[in-house]
Amino acid sequence: MNAPAPRPSSPLGELIARLSALHPKRIDLDLERMHRLLAGLDHPERKLPPVIHVAGTNGKGSTIAYLRAILEAAALRVHVFTSPYLVRINECFRLGRTGGGVLVGDDDLTTALEVCERANAGAPITIFEIQTAAAFCLFAQHPADVVLLEVGLGGRLDSTNVIEAPLVTVIAPVSMDHTEFLGDTLTAIAREKAGIIKRGVPVICAEQPPEAIAVIEQAAKRLHAPLYSAGEGWHVNVERGRLVYQDERGLMDLAAPKLFGRHQFDNAGLAIATLRAQSVFKVDAAAFEAGIVNAEWPARMQRLASGTLLEHAPQGSEIWLDGGHNAEGGRVAAAALGDLEERVSRPLVVIAGMMANKDAGGFLANFAGLTRHIIAVQIPGRDGAMPPDRLADAARALGMRVETTSSVEAALRALARLTYEVPPRILITGSLYLAGHVLAANGTPPG
Repeated sequence: MNAPAPRPSSPLGELIARLSALHPKRIDLDLERMHRLLAGLDHPERKLPPVIHVAGTNGKGSTIAYLRAILEAAALRVHVFTSPYLVRINECFRLGRTGGGVLVGDDDLTTALEVCERANAGAPITIFEIQTAAAFCLFAQHPADVVLLEVGLGGRLDSTNVIEAPLVTVIAPVSMDHTEFLGDTLTAIAREKAGIIKRGVPVICAEQPPEAIAVIEQAAKRLHAPLYSAGEGWHVNVERGRLVYQDERGLMDLAAPKLFGRHQFDNAGLAIATLRAQSVFKVDAAAFEAGIVNAEWPARMQRLASGTLLEHAPQGSEIWLDGGHNAEGGRVAAAALGDLEERVSRPLVVIAGMMANKDAGGFLANFAGLTRHIIAVQIPGRDGAMPPDRLADAARALGMRVETTSSVEAALRALARLTYEVPPRILITGSLYLAGHVLAANGTPPG
């Protein structure tokens, strides 16, 4: 669930390593350990500002980025807990401040984790559960107006699902992923995601496959939770390059998101619908527009316009980074590349690295109509990474021309030795772990 840990030699790195050894399974979906720890901490999760709880397979992080940017534009203080991180664990914890939030510092994070470690008293617990408890401790100690809480995996048994009465629950698009933990059908996965729905609490739902929306509707009805679904309770469209949102309260004509891709209009619409379904915070049209224009979320169709890696690439080329790692993530990235191709045509090369438990064929199939050139790389420092040869086999089965290299840097240098009439467009994709490595190697870590 997380990218490489802090330096083991640092106090924070040593603490993370110690906490990571408390449970033999890195992922073990169960709420009993979490309830025990929170009781030992005197229930910080009950002392939080209003919580917006976000689940889904794809788009959770981007939706939270829009929510944060809109709420901050409305002069509200926003705590945020997201996962996984790309380069530093601190990225998971953002503390609300007047004028904009800040990532938690090493000292404050170390203190919060140590408090949780003492309360846990050596009992088995996963590192993500400890991190979630630490987030609750930090957020309970620092005043803010709202908490944005992202589900780590699934929803029903995720360690974040201990908030008894959130302000709103949100379900981003549901698709096939993490089948070894959540089930091997959309119905089963949607049932896990819908587990965050609480009695009487509004549910804001993105557009979903029929199997998924049926499960979500059933859960909302059973819990008497008002459901606002895309395409029924609210609508978002692209008109003349602008975002047009409509619900029963009226129409909003807003500037396009800065985050690239048609799917980002949908994610922004989900954030707008969420904030319009609650009455605790007043958000005016200016805050909605400012938030949508200014929201940032790294490694989601992110253009690398500067940094060390550009020195290795063909001169004049474009480098894009996307952490998509399942079939649906590949689909939206491919659609974004199609939009880029319509604007400025360039040959496309995909540099891909994936984890071994992912569907490489399902992911790469999205790019078959856009490129025949795939370079498979190993994700550095990840024991569960897919061997490049296996990734290459999946590409060959799709009729793609594929080669393997030892690293992203080596792939870029190999491309620089080729002759192009037009400098290529390069997409580095397949894993958030790979994306984190790329941002660190490029010298442009998330802030």
